[in-house]
Amino acid sequence: MLSSETGKEVIKKELPLMPKLPGVYRMLNSKNEILYVGKAKNLTNRLKSYVSEKNHIIRTERMLSQTKKLEITTTSNESEALLLEANLIKKYKPKYNILLRDDKSFPFIFIGNKEKWPQIKRHRGKKNKEGFYFGPFASAGSANWTIKMIQKIFHLRVCDDTVFKNRERPCILYQIKRCSGPCVGYIKNDEYKQTVEDAIEFVSGKSRKIQKNLSQQMEKASEELDFERATILRDRIKSLNIIQSSQRINEANLIEADVIAGYKESGKTCIQVFFYRSKQNWGNQSFFPKHDPDESLKEILNSFISQFYENKSVPKLIIINEEIKEKTLIEKTLSKKESKEINISVAKKGSKLKVINQAIKNAKDSLNRKLYESQNNRDLFDKVAKKFDLETNVSLVEVYDNSHIQGTNSVGALITFGEEGFIKKRYRKFNIKIKQNEQDDYGMMKEVLNRRFKKAIQEKDNYLSFPDLVLIDGGKGQYSTARETLNELGLHDIPIIAIAKGKFRNSGDETFFHNGKSFKFQKNDPTLFFLQRIRDEAHRFAISAHRAKRKKGISKSLLDQIEGIGSIRKRALLNHFGSARAVESASLDEIKTVEGVEEKVAKKIYNFFHE
Repeated sequence: MLSSETGKEVIKKELPLMPKLPGVYRMLNSKNEILYVGKAKNLTNRLKSYVSEKNHIIRTERMLSQTKKLEITTTSNESEALLLEANLIKKYKPKYNILLRDDKSFPFIFIGNKEKWPQIKRHRGKKNKEGFYFGPFASAGSANWTIKMIQKIFHLRVCDDTVFKNRERPCILYQIKRCSGPCVGYIKNDEYKQTVEDAIEFVSGKSRKIQKNLSQQMEKASEELDFERATILRDRIKSLNIIQSSQRINEANLIEADVIAGYKESGKTCIQVFFYRSKQNWGNQSFFPKHDPDESLKEILNSFISQFYENKSVPKLIIINEEIKEKTLIEKTLSKKESKEINISVAKKGSKLKVINQAIKNAKDSLNRKLYESQNNRDLFDKVAKKFDLETNVSLVEVYDNSHIQGTNSVGALITFGEEGFIKKRYRKFNIKIKQNEQDDYGMMKEVLNRRFKKAIQEKDNYLSFPDLVLIDGGKGQYSTARETLNELGLHDIPIIAIAKGKFRNSGDETFFHNGKSFKFQKNDPTLFFLQRIRDEAHRFAISAHRAKRKKGISKSLLDQIEGIGSIRKRALLNHFGSARAVESASLDEIKTVEGVEEKVAKKIYNFFHE
């Protein structure tokens, strides 16, 4: 049995050389995998606590029992250590840390200020263009909703520059009064720029001011008998009133704040983040951090906040529902990172408490849905195991499918389903490498399984852990091939099920093969629907991978096949002749006239098409 003394001995050996400085420490196992990343104000004192304390929690005991090596990185202060810790946790996803798994960037709305006719669009990633950025929005849907509002009121263009410059008549957005038609000069430049400024003020929360300005402009247009313009302004005011009545103005009057609430039940946690900007609720997002079931909500929130803001912009105010241990340190670190004062506030009364209670309710509802789905999936796994008399508990299924057209662009696909649903990070596609397998379904299956499982056996980079069950889209032949392949690799204990459609390929009449037996389900059996659903997802993923490969092959120019023709020469040839086919029919002298194509290269191009 493993003992925590193993890790304690490793730490004891390192302690005499340990600096009394702030920094980050990493505990590694025998395979050099990082088990845990921690930070400390004083590395020596923090690591001493692992050795001197006798009654560690079970999770720490397990971690110390697996620790074979210790690494440290010193920093100039504790704030740097906090940021480095968050960065390393995200990068290495250590087994014993609290992990924020869903770490995508959030969309912003961008309005340029350098172009003659500024465009409004959704933006993700680095803010390297000059202009105005509004966000973050919780989802693309929230950002799109706001852009739609702006189009309705201010009629700003959303088309990209290429489309904008090449239009000869306005698009449908002009017809439905969502754009003012700047592409064809239906609005003067100074008037368009004014609407851009109004749109910026509107998104900044100054809608009342905009309404007053529009009313004044409408009255002026009426006095000047410019009834066409007065009608346009009247419609804008009408749209603004409709939007104001439906707009999500928050009771707490939060100008720039994130509301973060956690709710824990049955060893799982949901954290809800609400984004409030310009007194508006710009949506919310659910997160389900991975953690030990015994971890406290305070610890989870503390770790979540430091990881969440490691690579995101931070508002002036963060409202939370629990006191966190490192509140002062996180405030100081984020304030330094953003070059502005950041406050973390625990909501206790008034309008802030109302807002946090709403977030807690959302977190509770989201977690209950997640737990229900997990339990439902758990029940379905148990029913699969019972139906096929499997000896192992099933909690992770891999599904395989192949896609090709008459042996071309052959692709194998793998999707994974666990207790919490489809696991997208475990999806893989396999471009078939062995030529003779491209038209052979059995050969493709053998190649895919060999490549997938050999990598795991050899523990090569980014290998996937073994599943509890393998599901194959196919009949008896595919089952036999898959079973033989896994047996050759010594994986006799991984069960395989093949799913074959009925005689007329109609859903609901599937036959299943396992261990030399065939199985059928009643047409309304939930277990059958479950197996169909995960089979269909594998099929969808295989088809999309195949189409992407085929599209790439179609878009590849004949010029790409000529050795020595790079992207610059290719562009010059296409710009000169218009297409690869036109290059093919050109004479040697014509090819030589292209800028950047010297005689030697011209001969190579000409010979490629004419030899």
